[in-house]
Amino acid sequence: MVLDTIKLRVGDYMTLDPIRVDSKTNLQDAISIMAKKNIGNLIIDKDDKPSTILTEREILSYIVKEGTIPDMQVKDVPTKRFAVVTPGDLVIDAAKKMLEEKKRLLVFEYKKLVGIITASDMLRGLRTTGGNPLLDDVIRGKIYGCVYYDSIFKAVKIMYSKKVGSVLISKENGSYEGIFTERDLLTRVLTKDVDLQDRLEKYSSAPLVTARLGIRGNDAAEIMAINKIKRLPLTDKDKVVGIVTARDIVDAFRRP
Repeated sequence: MVLDTIKLRVGDYMTLDPIRVDSKTNLQDAISIMAKKNIGNLIIDKDDKPSTILTEREILSYIVKEGTIPDMQVKDVPTKRFAVVTPGDLVIDAAKKMLEEKKRLLVFEYKKLVGIITASDMLRGLRTTGGNPLLDDVIRGKIYGCVYYDSIFKAVKIMYSKKVGSVLISKENGSYEGIFTERDLLTRVLTKDVDLQDRLEKYSSAPLVTARLGIRGNDAAEIMAINKIKRLPLTDKDKVVGIVTARDIVDAFRRP
């Protein structure tokens, strides 16, 4: 098994010098920073030390509960705790920690923050090993979608209630043509002062990038890397029957 010989280290694939803000930063300003830098994780410092992480999920929750982004400091937002790894840790061990603890991973060396490693970072390394695992056990078979004329707010409500990071966008004939993600909400809607009742199709990503059901992990990861996406719908006989994320593929790589 290829995984038995993996010697990939976190330090070789982490993102150096992750973006950080003070806990007194206004939430709207924090969102603007995330959109400008095109990142889904923003580290929140308290007393000049990393304390928690603001993610797209917390932003989504405010949209659903309050209909807008409130004027508040990030210290008052229920942000996420993180797990710690070191540059010398194996990528496969970091993946296990990320998946089992369900936390973002920050990289510390001698108690100093030096980086962050995400599922996409891990895939860059895992793809080099020659492994190409089956995805059967990690495919998400439940598809959530909206019609192109639905509102942005409807999509956000679905994503929040179903705890998913995207919805697929269909035409009236039911065929999926695009996708709306948490990142689209961040970069195309919230920082552009867009009305949440506006039609979804104008802010979704299209055309929809897909792969055939049965594709293996390395091949799926390559499609994601080429198209700079983190979610890949899978089709069977031209019909979308499932979806995998970067995190799912990392999970497939670490399984026996």
